[in-house]
Amino acid sequence: MEATASISDPATASATAMRRGFSHVHTWIFDLDNTLYPASCNLFAQVDRRMSEYIAKAIGVPREHARHLQKAYYRQFGTTLAGLMQVHKLQPGPFLEYVHDIDLSVVPELPELAAAIAALPGRRLIFTNGSRRHAENVARRLGVLELFEDICDIAALGYVPKPERAAFNQLLKLHGVASPQSAMFEDMPHNLEVASELGMTTVLVHSDYIDHPAQMKIRDWRELPGHIHYLTRDLTNFLKTDVVPKDQPFTRAR
Repeated sequence: MEATASISDPATASATAMRRGFSHVHTWIFDLDNTLYPASCNLFAQVDRRMSEYIAKAIGVPREHARHLQKAYYRQFGTTLAGLMQVHKLQPGPFLEYVHDIDLSVVPELPELAAAIAALPGRRLIFTNGSRRHAENVARRLGVLELFEDICDIAALGYVPKPERAAFNQLLKLHGVASPQSAMFEDMPHNLEVASELGMTTVLVHSDYIDHPAQMKIRDWRELPGHIHYLTRDLTNFLKTDVVPKDQPFTRAR
């Protein structure tokens, strides 16, 4: 099987997945950025730019060097913020407030996504390396905020980000999540490794947005790696057709 055929085509990729089904799932865990909202709205580009601006001002380096540090810390520590805290002892609050002060008009309301999430039986959580305020603002724009029981953000994680196992352990502890009865949706493949090890059913929400070496490696996949059970390019359609129980009423959100 050719790599481009197995991964670029969602139908083929779905066929190569280890089909677990979702009837056992009681808790639905969603990443925020480029997962709940589509990467095509390019919202994270604003956050990315403001990170570079903040770093340049905070530690007094040229913008080009600030961007280099931003990406290096992201790859080494899991988030840029984690690197800034460990290397430069910066406080997280001002950083998060600055980088998430963005224009959300590009985020569309998605009534069909809201209907699909509303039809999921059980609990629903947002699990993000960003701030609660950012998650609330974006989820509100999407029209899905009220559908979630809670948001587990980077502050709740003690500023230990995904993909660290400690972040997942904190999620499970804070929210009483039983991982074997959980499904996790995420756009970063390496963030699903621990989720799979813990027994979660994993879904990679894939797009053409590339910001990490782990995303680059997707191009070389000939089949889905063992820690990813499903891959989709369309979260709404995947929830409607592959996840929501067939006997579950599905109505378009008003």
